Amino acid sequence: MDLTIASFDSISEVNMDYTITMYLNQYWKDERLAFSTDDEILTLSGDFAEKIWVPDTFFANDKNSFLHDVTERNKLVRLNGDGSITYGMRFTTTLACMMDLHYYPLDSQNCTVEIESYGYTVSDVVMYWKDTPVRGVDEAELPQFTIIGCETNDRKEKLATGNYQRLSLSFKLQRNIGYFVFQTYLPSILIVMLSWVSFWINHEATSARVALGITTVLTMTTISTGVRSSLPRISYVKAIDIYLVMCFVFVFAALLEYAAVNYTYWGARAKKKSKKTKEAEDKITVQAPAGSVSDQQQQQEIIELQDLRMSPIPSIRNRHNSRNYSSSSAEGLDPAKFPPSFRMNRAAGGYSFPVRSAGGLRFRGSRSHLPQHSKPKVFHALKRGATAIRASMPKIKDVNVIDKYSRIIFPFSFMLFNAAYWIFYVLPSAHGPK
Repeated sequence: MDLTIASFDSISEVNMDYTITMYLNQYWKDERLAFSTDDEILTLSGDFAEKIWVPDTFFANDKNSFLHDVTERNKLVRLNGDGSITYGMRFTTTLACMMDLHYYPLDSQNCTVEIESYGYTVSDVVMYWKDTPVRGVDEAELPQFTIIGCETNDRKEKLATGNYQRLSLSFKLQRNIGYFVFQTYLPSILIVMLSWVSFWINHEATSARVALGITTVLTMTTISTGVRSSLPRISYVKAIDIYLVMCFVFVFAALLEYAAVNYTYWGARAKKKSKKTKEAEDKITVQAPAGSVSDQQQQQEIIELQDLRMSPIPSIRNRHNSRNYSSSSAEGLDPAKFPPSFRMNRAAGGYSFPVRSAGGLRFRGSRSHLPQHSKPKVFHALKRGATAIRASMPKIKDVNVIDKYSRIIFPFSFMLFNAAYWIFYVLPSAHGPK
């Protein structure tokens, strides 16, 4: 048996298969068909194969196949005088090829052609390769792969119906990276470099820097989505996934860098403003006359009494409007009968009504009797840790320092990542053949 490769039509990573067109030639000898002792050869039509015994050969990893029939069925039967038969056909088949995509697109794959007899066991038919089993491999070309070589072997397969002879042809395919360099890697590198432009833009130009950061993030997302659409939904991480994720991390970190710059800048300004405001209030308080505080308190008490006089509760309003209402009669009142907002507090000189605070809120008596719920210990520990970290961090007086360091750290880190990535995945010494 031998094969002649006509063409490699396509290889699909999504379906895990490849399509190939080839010529299959089978040779055997049937002495019943001997008709002459001379070296005579008869070439017959393919229909003659239906009248003689032929092996029931099939492809074990076949998904879909068809025999070409233009202009006639592409089959031949050639009969020698001693009964030797050559049975050939031309067909296109789609064969399964389970690929390992850990190193995609810097990977190499092994795709096989598995030939076997369907019904005849090894006790009936023995199949073997000829001295030159495969032809046409050197002339075959693929758009995304380079055929490094091929090898043949035969083995016995033990199935439920018996032991069968299986012939195997394996193609070694190396993926060409040129397409992915121009479609994925180079655009990703340029997008990452574009995100660094924001480090040279003034930190007060918020719209420009935010728009640039969001644009680079969305572009990387689009590139990643396009790459995933041409691949099967596999669970393990591929080489191109690592590269795209790291590029996404770099552009996202550039966006977060501006967030840090903006927070540092406006946070420092807010602190300065609050400090100045507090100093101004302290000066006003020191310069105010001493009697103003007591006058303000007296005025608040008058407002409180007016509220009491206009109370919607009739009992309180009538008591206040009665002629016998005095400080002495007030001592006989039960404070518990008053609503909480109108209860009187005992002071050093007798009863007094609650006084409004400066913010317009009322103090409803002393709060010393209320239970003080202690905050969780975990919250205190986290707060202490955050305070310690904040204290250990250097204080940045000029936010431009962050941009200056980012101009060096980001490119250096990206170059370091690229060096490690390409050394690991490209150099043959870094990994074995996949």
